[in-house]
Amino acid sequence: MISVTGRELSAGQWALRSLRMDGTLLILLSLLLMLGLVVLFSATGESLAALENQVLRIGFGVAAMLVIAQIPVRVLRLIAPWLFVAGLVLLVAVLFFGEIGKGARRWLDTGLVRFQPSEIMKLAVPMMTAWYLSLRQGAPRARDLAVVLPIILVPVWLIMEQPDLGTAMLVGVAGLLVVFLAGLSWRWFTGLGALVAAAAPVLWLQMHDYQRQRVLTLFNPESDPLGTGYHIIQSQIAIGSGGFYGKGWLNGTQSQLDFLPERSTDFIFAVYAEEFGFMGVLLLLALYFAIVARGLWLASLAQDRFARLLGGSISLTFAVYMVVNIGMVTGLLPVVGVPLPLVSYGGTSLVTLMVAFGILMSIASEKRLVNR
Repeated sequence: MISVTGRELSAGQWALRSLRMDGTLLILLSLLLMLGLVVLFSATGESLAALENQVLRIGFGVAAMLVIAQIPVRVLRLIAPWLFVAGLVLLVAVLFFGEIGKGARRWLDTGLVRFQPSEIMKLAVPMMTAWYLSLRQGAPRARDLAVVLPIILVPVWLIMEQPDLGTAMLVGVAGLLVVFLAGLSWRWFTGLGALVAAAAPVLWLQMHDYQRQRVLTLFNPESDPLGTGYHIIQSQIAIGSGGFYGKGWLNGTQSQLDFLPERSTDFIFAVYAEEFGFMGVLLLLALYFAIVARGLWLASLAQDRFARLLGGSISLTFAVYMVVNIGMVTGLLPVVGVPLPLVSYGGTSLVTLMVAFGILMSIASEKRLVNR
């Protein structure tokens, strides 16, 4: 046992406190990451190479989380405007110098590293919004919205131009969640919703053909079963065939026989549901709920408005990631290319999420420091 200001701590507790880690959140994240590796091994056809790549990405993500957790909240507050401006500059650079892949211009290649600047805005937008609103007292007013809405909408527009509708939506939601947590009246949200509904025809015309087709496919995937509706139909077959207890690990037919497209990335939830069934899905949802609940609890204990708003937005945005992915895989939402958080194969999204949880760890650590 180690004594810290009169309190006895175990070696593990002392190590977590020294690393500015929240033990409960760390355990929950570790469980989800391990579950993701189990599912990924099956989804990739038992590929050890893919599993090793994902483990390396997780290691990099964990290292990033540890580094970010060491940054005091006051420093995060100071760098928020600079990170936001840098992100905007990079988004503009993507429009002119970005690499084109699969019909979209989303990547920047510096020669040393290739990355998506839009991932930076998943953190920069809520940080900037929280920074501005933390300078104001009480609920946001009309003049505050006149500043906050451009902070959110300009990056969203630049990302949609790439085009990347899924990421643009997540960036917009992350910013709006900060405004919601700041206490914006429901009347304003109702008004914004009515404005979006009124602008729907214009937005529809601005969408690319494949984006409009995805929306139409949502309502009737059977209209093109071998084309745009194929993903949803095969995903629903896989989920339904899992039944109550599932077919067992590595025994899914839709995934193992290559009927299910994108099974290791966007549609990995269908692989999981087929192999582990309804009970497995309940377990996965419970794990996600526990992570979100812990994040909101840590945010509620923060000592200043900036930390509370940012921590709450990070936690709720994580929930939105999960809801959007499961919604599109089950056919309740259009397919927008959002991976299942911390489970789908990939590195950029995973590292971004781990950085976000590093911010939460920093917020939780400063709460403990104040309470000493």
